[in-house]
Amino acid sequence: MHVGFAVNPVAGMGGRVGLKGTDGKVAEAVARGAEPRAPDRARRALERLAAVAPETRVSTAADPMGERLVREAGFEPVRVVDPFGDDRDEEADPPADDRGDGSDPPAPTETTAEHTARVVEAFAAGDDAAGPVDLVLFVGGDGTATDVATALERTGSEVPMLGVPAGVKVYSSVFAVSPEDAAEVAASFSRTERREVMDIDEDAYREGEVHPELRAVARVPVADDLQSSKQTASGTVESLAEGVADDIREREGEGVTYVLGPGSTVGAIKEALGFEPSPIGVDVWRDGEVVVRDGTEREILDALGEENVIVVSPIGGQGFVFGRGNPQLSPAVIRRCDLRIVASRAKLDDVRALRVDTDDPDLDAALAGWVRVRVGKFETRMMKIV
Repeated sequence: MHVGFAVNPVAGMGGRVGLKGTDGKVAEAVARGAEPRAPDRARRALERLAAVAPETRVSTAADPMGERLVREAGFEPVRVVDPFGDDRDEEADPPADDRGDGSDPPAPTETTAEHTARVVEAFAAGDDAAGPVDLVLFVGGDGTATDVATALERTGSEVPMLGVPAGVKVYSSVFAVSPEDAAEVAASFSRTERREVMDIDEDAYREGEVHPELRAVARVPVADDLQSSKQTASGTVESLAEGVADDIREREGEGVTYVLGPGSTVGAIKEALGFEPSPIGVDVWRDGEVVVRDGTEREILDALGEENVIVVSPIGGQGFVFGRGNPQLSPAVIRRCDLRIVASRAKLDDVRALRVDTDDPDLDAALAGWVRVRVGKFETRMMKIV
């Protein structure tokens, strides 16, 4: 297997600082103190790939788009594509401490969609001794998936692609469930199928309007550990929302802090409590009032008290409770809260199991197992987090 590995180093940076995405907002994310998420996700995928398929041949992109991470995982790249200048051959270049001309690698914030396209086109071209790759394994979100799929289509290549999820939203069905799953799929797939690459207008998303659009159709490995395309919520949630709101009101005056996640289902609970939900954001409620609106990770942590409860709803069609669309709910936040999951019956009918992808494998393991999901004013259903 010859894998082309590329990282979008800014993918997902806007999530924990409340930007709902990073498209066109990298500078603002950095100004808010955002830290890169993608490199750690890339490292996890590469370490698993090295464990399950150490014989894999890996081509990659120059730093900050993958080379150092590939070498640290124990692979010697058969080719290093430099999207910032001339392509560099592994035989001619030392390990990537610089760009070969004495200059430092570009900062992560200097990478663009065009850099991703150049790397992918080089992976698919096969115009040197390394030959074309058998799979493009990329780390990013829906925007990166669009860039990869568009570049492959432009070259006329039938090379399949597979995403390591690192973005904020991750609507597309070309991503594995987790970084480790991506490595397992890359090492073992034998068939491919056509899948959808979806993305949304992030500016509209920040204003609360969610309109996923089909951006491309890409060839992707066939595997159980790929996520589905996100579906919109269906079914009534009014009685569910009223029931949860009643429970919250009963504890007013006790100092319980409720961290209310994004989405239409939890949004209905916020409305039942009597306030306007922030658009696609996390709000914090305590003793009858909003204490944080559209909070960042830091703001949520600062607002927590002695007793805290997270209320979230899984994403329709995918089943993700954490790790898609709500990175403000970081491991640090989750560990300090009790968890309450709510969903319409129709939404649960569309998912086989619930999933978590928090950036902390130990926390993911701790959250796994059977949980009670509130589906009505009083009714619950048992679902398994896998």
